[in-house]
Amino acid sequence: MAGHSKWSNIKRKKEKTDSQRAKIFTKIGREIAVAVRDGGGSDPSSNSKLKDAIAKAKANNVPNDNIERMIKKAAGEGSQENYESIQYEGYGPGGIAIIVETLTDNRNRTAGDLRHYFDKWGGNLGTTGCVGYLFSIKGIIIIEADGIDEDKAMEDALEAGAFDFNKSGDVYEIATEPADFEAVRDNLLNKGYVFESAQLEQVPDVYNKIEDKEQAEKLVKLLDMLEDNDDVQNVWHNWDQND
Repeated sequence: MAGHSKWSNIKRKKEKTDSQRAKIFTKIGREIAVAVRDGGGSDPSSNSKLKDAIAKAKANNVPNDNIERMIKKAAGEGSQENYESIQYEGYGPGGIAIIVETLTDNRNRTAGDLRHYFDKWGGNLGTTGCVGYLFSIKGIIIIEADGIDEDKAMEDALEAGAFDFNKSGDVYEIATEPADFEAVRDNLLNKGYVFESAQLEQVPDVYNKIEDKEQAEKLVKLLDMLEDNDDVQNVWHNWDQND
């Protein structure tokens, strides 16, 4: 499908986060805290933001006990955590478009850190909207293909309301409209599917290649620094890593 999310991008993140469990738990804890604060309480049945955050936590193998502690902490009286969501946009080496989603309690610190990373590795942190028009928000669900019949998985996904289904390497990739994501995810969960990833993503409409090896190496370092930053929740880009 046009503009689909590439498993190579997701897999790169997964391999990285598997070696940094504590950092991932911290970032998901922030998402849960904001969901409890902004979404209307600590009951996921009536708080769709919290329900999404819990699903993301489970997809990242966060234990249920940890999730419950995160929710209780976020709902606790006198909580001093006050994060705001800020999106940054810019260009990396080779003109690759990058969107950085953050949750921060100090926007000056976060903006300074991100500007430093972009400058250090040959990129340019731009203004809001400078690359956002190159991306579309879609629900993306990734299921490991091993042992799962492709025709059956496709039938289940499309019947649940997904608009597209692809096999990419050793996984199935399911795409939904943002408004349909929760219903499709829950339907597939109820049918016993286990997700490698399930979230709303900023999916590029077009991917770009980098021919210069030095630029590619600088881009990898920039992406690594962005993803390692505690304030950064997600990094989306339109680099075609298959080259």
